[in-house]
Amino acid sequence: MSISPQIIHLLCLGGIAFVVTYLCVPLAKRIAFKFNAIDYPSARRVNKTPMPRMGGIAMFMGVMAALIFELVGEVVFDWHELYRSARFLQVNYVGVLAGLTVVCLVGAIDDVKSLKPRMKLLGQIVGACIIVASGVLLASIKNPFAPGFIEFGWFAYPLTVFYLVAFMNVINLVDGLDGLAAGITAIASFALFMIAIGKFRAETAMFAIVLLGATLAFLRYNFAPASIFMGDSGSLFLGAMLGVISLLGVIRSPTIVVLAASLIIAAIPIMDTFVAIVRRLKNHQPIQQADAKHLHHKLLREGFTPRKSVLIVYAWTAFLALGAYMISNTSGVKVFLVFLLLAVVSFAVLLKLGIFEPVLRHHYSKRSPRAVRRANEPLKGEGRGETAGESKKENR
Repeated sequence: MSISPQIIHLLCLGGIAFVVTYLCVPLAKRIAFKFNAIDYPSARRVNKTPMPRMGGIAMFMGVMAALIFELVGEVVFDWHELYRSARFLQVNYVGVLAGLTVVCLVGAIDDVKSLKPRMKLLGQIVGACIIVASGVLLASIKNPFAPGFIEFGWFAYPLTVFYLVAFMNVINLVDGLDGLAAGITAIASFALFMIAIGKFRAETAMFAIVLLGATLAFLRYNFAPASIFMGDSGSLFLGAMLGVISLLGVIRSPTIVVLAASLIIAAIPIMDTFVAIVRRLKNHQPIQQADAKHLHHKLLREGFTPRKSVLIVYAWTAFLALGAYMISNTSGVKVFLVFLLLAVVSFAVLLKLGIFEPVLRHHYSKRSPRAVRRANEPLKGEGRGETAGESKKENR
């Protein structure tokens, strides 16, 4: 079976992102050491040497190199593909890249200076607003119950900004073990690429394959034992990219499958983030307050090593991605059955690990005292034991 020229073109763009990211990681390390964006060894960390945390710069450079190459090629070589979709979708891709740049820059400043939560959130909102103003807007979705579309009107603007900022923080909060956030993003990108190819959404496929190339290259340095952390410059950027990819898949589309698939694939960090927010509100703590009760902490308490914990989440994410792909290629009652299977299996695993303890306290009160102690005992063994974004201030 021959591969179409369009697929080859997209794979080349992914290759550019991979190579540039791979080559830029050493540069990102030097920048991190120069500006003291370092995670130093402490009682709450296991890294025995200072660890740079600005790996996001390398992924940003890889993604930007590939996308700028495509934009220049559109002008110089008249490739047409991207500009055709841009006119159809009414998207200004230069503006999208500018918004993504702002997001990465905010994360990089936070890696160095540890911004106050409000300032950090404001920066994320500014980046999201630029992306929205560039045409990446959830203005409508197909009505699943009747012909036509559901129009959001003016509410589409704050809704889309909230959606993008939420994706940024979901990936930021899940970045707690070596290779975890980058791996989840890589799996999600590959699945969204395959779905976009099947739906003939060239622009969505392009952003997905470029993100896949960058994250795979970064994993060479970030998978346990890591030699560099992505920091907020990476986690916020990856979250923004995933948000943009999912929105590009739904703009003026007769289906919402890419948007739905994105939410399904990201269900693990989304649920972990939701429960973390509930947990901290119930304990009268700030939402950004650090704790050791995230999903990866639960896996460590179950006795898994950091590497095995990450691989378990990888496998779980791949399971959800496969389900999302099946949903994108089925219809009718089969969609409901696949979704139900994904939901039941995921809920059962999360329930077993005790993730829902803040919202299902009555259920967990019936567990044995040993199980309760195990769910709340301090972390032992390896692993960073906290999200990079939550712990920087203690480590500086």
